[in-house]
Amino acid sequence: MMIKTRWVIALLLTALASHAAMAQKVKLATSMGDIVIQLDPDKAPKTVANFVQYVKDGHYDGLVFHRVIGGFMIQGGGYDADMKEKPTRASIPLESRNGLSNQRGTVAMARTNVPDSASSQFFINVVDNPRLDAANAPDGNGYAVFGKVVSGMDVVDKIREVPVGNTAGHQNVPQQPVVIRKATLESSK
Repeated sequence: MMIKTRWVIALLLTALASHAAMAQKVKLATSMGDIVIQLDPDKAPKTVANFVQYVKDGHYDGLVFHRVIGGFMIQGGGYDADMKEKPTRASIPLESRNGLSNQRGTVAMARTNVPDSASSQFFINVVDNPRLDAANAPDGNGYAVFGKVVSGMDVVDKIREVPVGNTAGHQNVPQQPVVIRKATLESSK
């Protein structure tokens, strides 16, 4: 019985290591450099599946970071350089109570005042934003973190410093578009 138990434990550890090694990442090739995001499907499965499907569909290719607030976050995934909104699929359920916090470098879904309204737009926290966590949020819901930047935080910091203004009824829009040229799925190796 002891040998069988050891074999099962070894098999489980191998499977877990394999899962971690194949964890998905998304590379955003932007006009200012590459940003690589490690996704967390264990904590935010519906959110990650939604984001991955948008990547597979090529939805993010050619869109911009349309909202940049240097002491807060950079947001993208919804508009092209002319501030024309791209159509999306249906909204997803909010997964903000998943134990992940809106810390510097984490990636979360943008949404309206309606908790279950996230679709394609996401943001990267450029500072710690604990007030966006469900436990601290004034509305009690917060914003769902689903990944973190593992490479390219220097690019995020360059984007957070770009000059912004008002464009087509939107505030904090980069004066020179910061384009997501291509979003691609990658695997850790």
